[in-house]
Amino acid sequence: MAARTAGLRLGALSTLTYTLLRIVAGLLFACHGAQKLFGVLGGRRVPIASQLGAAGIVEVTCGLLIALGLITSIAAIIAAGEMAVAYFQVHAPRAHFPIQNGGEPAVLFCFLFLYIATRGAGAWGLDRGK
Repeated sequence: MAARTAGLRLGALSTLTYTLLRIVAGLLFACHGAQKLFGVLGGRRVPIASQLGAAGIVEVTCGLLIALGLITSIAAIIAAGEMAVAYFQVHAPRAHFPIQNGGEPAVLFCFLFLYIATRGAGAWGLDRGK
């Protein structure tokens, strides 16, 4: 009975926790792009007219859109697609399982963004639940 009561109380926070998930995931994704585009946060700057440069543009742009909750579903689908490409192009050839090939972040971001794409901005995004 106590577990059920705790679950009900935690369920009341689902709008807030989804919003925090969307914001944190978007900002972390944007940080990956900032590493590539600006050479900050321990990254190295890459040529903008390269595949990594294009990835950086997608990561910064989509990450910020997701964090803000603006055209969230579209941005999240693009971000998920980029992570799927990154996984299969870079990580999968190294080893079969993500834990062996260093691809866990790409897989996790991919599925997280697929989930966000289905939910949209939520109640506290600039899209306001669209």
